[in-house]
Amino acid sequence: MESVVVFFFLSLPLTFANGQQAASGSQTSVSSPAPTQSSQQAPNGTASSTTAPNQPPDLSDILEKQASADKGYTAKDGKTGATAARPLEDWNTLTIPPGLDFDKSSVDSSDFPEYTKELVRLEWRTGDPVELWVMKPVGVKNPPVILYLYSYPSTNQRYYNNEYCKFLIKNGFAAAGFVSALNGPRFVARPMKEWFVSDLQEALATTVHDVQLILNYLAQRGDMDMSRVGMFGDGSGASIALMAAAVDPRIKVLDLLDPWGDWPDWLAKSAMVPDDERPTYLKPEFLKNVENLDPVKWLPELKDRRVRLQQIEDVKVTPGVVRERIEAVAPKNVEMVHYATTKEFISSVSRTGKGFDWIKAQLSSLPAQTSEARTQSGQTQRSPQ
Repeated sequence: MESVVVFFFLSLPLTFANGQQAASGSQTSVSSPAPTQSSQQAPNGTASSTTAPNQPPDLSDILEKQASADKGYTAKDGKTGATAARPLEDWNTLTIPPGLDFDKSSVDSSDFPEYTKELVRLEWRTGDPVELWVMKPVGVKNPPVILYLYSYPSTNQRYYNNEYCKFLIKNGFAAAGFVSALNGPRFVARPMKEWFVSDLQEALATTVHDVQLILNYLAQRGDMDMSRVGMFGDGSGASIALMAAAVDPRIKVLDLLDPWGDWPDWLAKSAMVPDDERPTYLKPEFLKNVENLDPVKWLPELKDRRVRLQQIEDVKVTPGVVRERIEAVAPKNVEMVHYATTKEFISSVSRTGKGFDWIKAQLSSLPAQTSEARTQSGQTQRSPQ
């Protein structure tokens, strides 16, 4: 049983391991798509498998065909049904344009005794569809929902694992998982010299936009309580979650683990950044591009949310000076949790199976949305397949 519980939070320690390995290894280990999580070694020395039957079809063919297309937003022309290109995204702005439409299709779905799982393909940016995994507990009407975004590098492989999905929906919660831009299945047909950090402005801004559009999609489904939305983020995912919440009040609760940020210091000292590339990222023009996308700027805006900030002190991807800077700007409502080592984190969190208990307890304490409120907000509208 312990090995099963350890796997629930394996993705967190593996993020740190992958980040340090990438920094000390070759350029390819950082620039190429992240290795499959199931191929990594578990912290307790056992290999964890995430293979499951009836896996959804690989979307790589779709991605490859669209990779050469424009990377702007797309919107459907109501008169002709044609797809017209919108202006390119503003990567310096966190909010998305109002009324932005998107295409959606169900790629695969599965029913299990405890939960249902659906892989939905969402596209609002030509050539960059988002694979969204939606898990819902059986027998729970309009459950609260938690978005999960793990750090670079990561994949969606964890959502093939039945035990992990059961863990996410435990206690009657829906879950929505995806990966950030320039990560896993979303790193396609790009030069190998490009990667998450070399294109940091794009990676951060587009994924912050993705979070808002994912929430729009979940609201359209009409089968979740959108007054009780939480988001768990790890590493770069924590940075994105923080910034998305700063501009989208629908995110009521945030659980952040070792967010990246304070970009001048992070880029200068993070183990994620290869030494031969570091000077490029410290140039004034590069730092200017990510100036408005710094969690240090946006964390103080979250005074009205429930926020937990977890920091692991021996994680080299997030330098100590960055952790201190982020904590220094955190408003008083942010709950701080420190772990001296990754080993301590695994012992007190991973192996206990309580990693998501805090965010679930916080959401449970919020008032549930009434049927009338859902109708008024348009959430009873069914999403076309």
